[in-house]
Amino acid sequence: MVESIQTFFQENFPPELAVFFIAMIPLIECRGAIPFGILVLNLPLWEVLPIAILGNILPVPFILLLIRPVINWLKKTRLFHPLAHWIEAKAEKKKDKVIKYSEWGLFLFVAIPIPGTGAWTGALVAALLNLRVRNAFFTILFGMITAGLIMTVGSSIVTALMTGEMPSEFKAIADFFGSLYQSISSGSAALA
Repeated sequence: MVESIQTFFQENFPPELAVFFIAMIPLIECRGAIPFGILVLNLPLWEVLPIAILGNILPVPFILLLIRPVINWLKKTRLFHPLAHWIEAKAEKKKDKVIKYSEWGLFLFVAIPIPGTGAWTGALVAALLNLRVRNAFFTILFGMITAGLIMTVGSSIVTALMTGEMPSEFKAIADFFGSLYQSISSGSAALA
């Protein structure tokens, strides 16, 4: 299934749009879009990260504002009644982790890049717990940025291991800290 999704986006969209749309898919989100953009599409990490974050955050306000009325409507239908209960049960299982620490719990829940803890589930839990929309939105955004940074660094390390080359962005950072270290070292040697 993953290969078919990958092939569909590669064949039908420009690389940047493919990353954007993949980041919008529940369960895949930016955790899957970032490695896809870096490892499969060979896009630079400085380009992939903001595109994936934008794609992933786009559905969040709609989930925060509309999920409760949608679930209540689904409960009233015969066909979707089981789906509504499944959604509520999924949020119920995750809510203890969030309630214990409120916004920090929601942030950590979204920031840890493991399956089932992304922006979609975080927004669902926040909405069903009646957290303030503004606070929940920004908490989810910062959690998603953190998860995106973790995935970007991880994908870059995998790329470096596969190709034997450090990404240019990491090389520039390493060169900066190397020259800073040399300046400090030569300055303290001159003082001694």
